[in-house]
Amino acid sequence: MIDQLWLIPLGFVAGILGSMIGLGGGIIVVPVLTFFGFPPTLAASNSLFAAFSNAVASTFSYSRQKRIEYSLGLKLGLLSIPGTILGAYISSDVTPSIFKILFGLVLVSSAAYIFLRKKIETREKTLTKQMIIFAIGASFFAGIISSFFGIGGGTVFVPLMVVGMGMTMKKAAPTSQFILLFASLSGVIVHSILGHPDFMQAGLLAAGAFVGGLVGARLSLDIQERYLQILVSSIIILAAIKLFFDSASENLFLFVKLLHI
Repeated sequence: MIDQLWLIPLGFVAGILGSMIGLGGGIIVVPVLTFFGFPPTLAASNSLFAAFSNAVASTFSYSRQKRIEYSLGLKLGLLSIPGTILGAYISSDVTPSIFKILFGLVLVSSAAYIFLRKKIETREKTLTKQMIIFAIGASFFAGIISSFFGIGGGTVFVPLMVVGMGMTMKKAAPTSQFILLFASLSGVIVHSILGHPDFMQAGLLAAGAFVGGLVGARLSLDIQERYLQILVSSIIILAAIKLFFDSASENLFLFVKLLHI
């Protein structure tokens, strides 16, 4: 266990960032675990425990700040559950190379969102039937992403609430953390039934992420967001480049090996 204690500070840092930007800490945890050689399914399932713990702590703090839209969050959270079940099942079959490419694309889109979030226009919008249907489909898709990659699904929910529904960013990130309670918990349950996580590693990550979630929710009131955007976006882009490079190297190695058979 001693040689795995580094997972606690990893969860803590991921918890702080995940809570502040509303995306969940998986965008930090999963790349790090992958770099250390964790198989994709193990990395994703372990990360979901941290995402759930982070969501619990963040929701508690944000509820005291009265920044959560509970009615909308409950609906989107419940709609994401079927997707999380599907995501957990299909994660069992993905190869490390494909996982790294797909997750790299998710990281690039996350970095773009984080860097541009202040420029996203927020206006009061009337929810049309088309938007409601789109929200249902987006929630299902977010559930798949949440469970498949172990990141929670905030990369879909926050832009959906801000751009599609006119919610302010001040409420969208906290509401996203409330939604992630449902998405991450259902993913944790299904991954556990399938035997994917290492419960010791997941517990250490979750412990760090819980404290990080409390700290992040508090810091979100005071921190200079522009500096946070630049820091987090830079880290995520570097992680995406590393994932793309590793995937290309693995595919090249397999190709060369096939040529010599």
